[in-house]
Amino acid sequence: MKVTVLFFGATADTVGSRELEIRADEAATAKSIIDQLSKDHPALAKHKLLIAINEEYADPDTLLKDGEEVALFTAVSGG
Repeated sequence: MKVTVLFFGATADTVGSRELEIRADEAATAKSIIDQLSKDHPALAKHKLLIAINEEYADPDTLLKDGEEVALFTAVSGG
């Protein structure tokens, strides 16, 4: 299956892209996608990541479906 991964803020800087299309197993979770990406971009694993699937916050163990959109970003604080 294919999923689109969107990167925001520090994650985009780390990966060097704002969007990638990833091929994944049918039983893929958001965490397995992050693990897959971290092999090519080890610095990604250093971030505390937040995940959204189809614009809804999601748990890393959420099963993905073909064609879904996964957004990865770091927590942002302001003051």
